[in-house]
Amino acid sequence: MTQQKLVHDRHFYKVFTGLVLSLALQNLLTYSVSLADNLMIGAYSQNALSGISLCNQIQFLLQMMVVGVGEGVVVLGSQYWGKRQLEPIPHIIGAALRFGVGMAAVLFVAALLFPSQILGLLGNDAGVIAEGVAYLRIICFTYIIFALTNMLTASLRSIGIVKIGYIVTASTLCINIVLNSLLIYGRFGFPELGVRGAAIATLVSRCVELLIIIYFLKYHEHQLNLNVKKLVFIDTSYIRDYMKVSLPVLVTQAIWGLAQMIQTGILGHIEGSADVVAANSIAVLVFQIISVVGYGAASAAAIMTGKRVGEGDIEKVKQSSRTFQLIFLGLGIITGLLIFAASRPVLLLYPKLTEEAASLVTRFTTVLAVTTVGTCYQMAADNGMIRAGGDTKFPMWNNMIFMFCICLPMAALSAFVWKLSPVIVFFWLKADQLLKCPVIFWRVNSYKWIKKVTRDQ
Repeated sequence: MTQQKLVHDRHFYKVFTGLVLSLALQNLLTYSVSLADNLMIGAYSQNALSGISLCNQIQFLLQMMVVGVGEGVVVLGSQYWGKRQLEPIPHIIGAALRFGVGMAAVLFVAALLFPSQILGLLGNDAGVIAEGVAYLRIICFTYIIFALTNMLTASLRSIGIVKIGYIVTASTLCINIVLNSLLIYGRFGFPELGVRGAAIATLVSRCVELLIIIYFLKYHEHQLNLNVKKLVFIDTSYIRDYMKVSLPVLVTQAIWGLAQMIQTGILGHIEGSADVVAANSIAVLVFQIISVVGYGAASAAAIMTGKRVGEGDIEKVKQSSRTFQLIFLGLGIITGLLIFAASRPVLLLYPKLTEEAASLVTRFTTVLAVTTVGTCYQMAADNGMIRAGGDTKFPMWNNMIFMFCICLPMAALSAFVWKLSPVIVFFWLKADQLLKCPVIFWRVNSYKWIKKVTRDQ
C-alpha cells in the first residue's frame, strides 16, 4: 500500500491550527509589550529609544538562553508526553530551572555592576549610552523573574498547555502600558522618569507574570502537579539526560543571542550610529510583530513532532514533516508581503525620528521582507522539527558556521573596511536566513534527525 506524502487528517490540522493561534497570540502579546515601550519611548526621545534598544540586546541574550533551557524541556517533555509517561517531567523541569536561574543571576550581576562598560561595547554615542545605563540599572532586576516565568511556561507547553502563556502576557501588556503612560511622562501626579519609568513599569509587570503562573500551577494544573518540593528534590540522574539534549540547544541559543549583540555592536559603531540603532530597533520590531504566526508555527511543529516521535510512528513523523515544510514556506511568503506593506506606514508612529533614521527604517524593513521568507522556512524546520525530533547538535553547528564564519565577518568588512551603506551591512547581518535554506532542506528530508531521546521504562 502506497504511503501518503502529506497529512490528510483533519484532526492534525485542527490541533496544529489551535496551537499556532495560541502561540502566535502569546508571541504577539509579548512583542506588543516591546512595541508599547518602543512607541512611548520613541515619542519621548530618539536617544532614549536607542538607549533602550542597546539594553534590549542583553535582554535578548537572556531570552535566547532561557529559550534554550526551556526547549530542552520541550524536546524531552513532549516525547515523554507522547509515551504517556509524565513522571520524569518534573525532574527534567527541576534540572532546567537550576541552569536557567543560574545564567540569569550571572547576567543580573554583570548588568548591575558594569552597565556603562557593557553598553559601551554596543554603541559609541554618549547620549544614547547615558539613557541606556539609567534603564539597565533597573531592568536587570527582572532577569531572574523573567527566567523563572518563561521556563515554567515552557514546561507546560511540553504537555500541550499553551493558553496560560498568553493570559500571562496579556496581563503584562495592560500593566506595562498603564505604568509607562504614568511614569515615562509623569501624568496624574506621578514623577516624569523617562527611561527609568519604562524600566519600573516592566519590573512590576514581570512580577505579576510570575505570580500568575505560580497561581495557575498551584490551583489549575493537575497533570504534573508541580510544587517547590518536586522541583528542588529531583532525581539527579535526569540532569544527565537533560544536559545531553539541552546543552546543544543552549549553546545554539546563546550563540544566537551573542550574535545579535555583535550585530548591534557593528551597527552601533558605524557613522551616524544613533540613527542606525534607532532604525534597526523599529525595523526589527516590525518584523517581530508580523512574524508571530511563523514563530508560532515553529513552536507548534516542535510540540507535535516531539509527541509523534515519542509515540514511535516514524512514518507519521515523515508525513507531518513534509506537510509542515509547505506550510512554513507559505507563511514565509505571506509574512514577507505584510512586512513590505508596513515599511512606510510604520513611520507615522514615530514623529521624533530624524529624516535619515526614517529612511533607514524603510530600507531595513524591505530587507527583512525578503529574508523573512527564509526565516519562516528554515528556522521553523530547524528549531521546530529537527530539534524536537531529537537532533539538537545539527542546529548548533549550522547556526554557528553561517553566523560566525559568513554573515558577521562580511558585515564587519562591509562596515569598517569597505565603508559600505548601512543597508548593505544590515543585509549581511540577516543573510543567513536565506543561506541556510538549502542545508536545512537537505537535512529535514534526510530524516536522520528523528531520534528517540527518552528512557525506556
